[in-house]
Amino acid sequence: MSDNQNLLAGQRRALILDEVRRRGGIRVSELTRMLQVSDMTVRRDLDVLARQGALEKVHGGAVPVTEARTHEPGFEAKSSLELSAKSEIARSAAGLVTPGSAVALSGGTTTFAVAHELLEVPDLTVVTNSVRVADVFHNAQHLGEGGRGAGGAPAATVVLTGGVRTPSDALVGPVADAAISSLHFDVLFLGVHGISVEAGLSTPNLAEAETNRHFVRSARRVVVVADHTKWGTTGLSSFASLDEVDTLVTDAGLPPADRREIAEHLAELVIAGGVDAED
Repeated sequence: MSDNQNLLAGQRRALILDEVRRRGGIRVSELTRMLQVSDMTVRRDLDVLARQGALEKVHGGAVPVTEARTHEPGFEAKSSLELSAKSEIARSAAGLVTPGSAVALSGGTTTFAVAHELLEVPDLTVVTNSVRVADVFHNAQHLGEGGRGAGGAPAATVVLTGGVRTPSDALVGPVADAAISSLHFDVLFLGVHGISVEAGLSTPNLAEAETNRHFVRSARRVVVVADHTKWGTTGLSSFASLDEVDTLVTDAGLPPADRREIAEHLAELVIAGGVDAED
């Protein structure tokens, strides 16, 4: 692989993750030879992937994460991960929305990025259980004038569900579930902790899983927004199968083999800033 030394960090980490999953584990020394980079670079990449929960570091190398994860990082901890990917995903996702739509956004840092892009779409009705997402629209209205958002588009009408606040600043529980189940959305943008063929969509938080089930049942179109590190990750509780998802918007860091596998199970795969699975 003579071109590997010219790979971007995201591309290199995608290759590492692909090798770990394919082989069931790999040593640092093997990665340095394969990628033609230094031992320090490989270890730094493994540190990043381990923090994201994509793999588990062991002495001398890395192995796949096989257990269902129960730890839920806070919003701030997650907000610094895959920033460029989330920005590209958000722009592509917002392009799926037509003016005047009823849009739902679940909690999460990627849906938070989508919310910023939706400020440019006029006359939306936005329902969310995310305090952070609601604040995006609230702050934009205060910056705008005459009932318009910061981007000049007519300000959205925002409905924030009640409920109990999670570490990721989502509102969950019976109050949120009741509010969501009484409504109908043209499109739902759904953030996930993990996504896989076997487990579908999953999260470490049991109450958030139940609230997300209500979101999915109330939406005409379900759009999952998730960077490539979420593929192959499994949280404690599954809340939807892949056949309940209409569209997955992810980033170009997703390896080709994974794109082909996803395309077999989803109606539409959108690679933000890249090409779709058919290409």
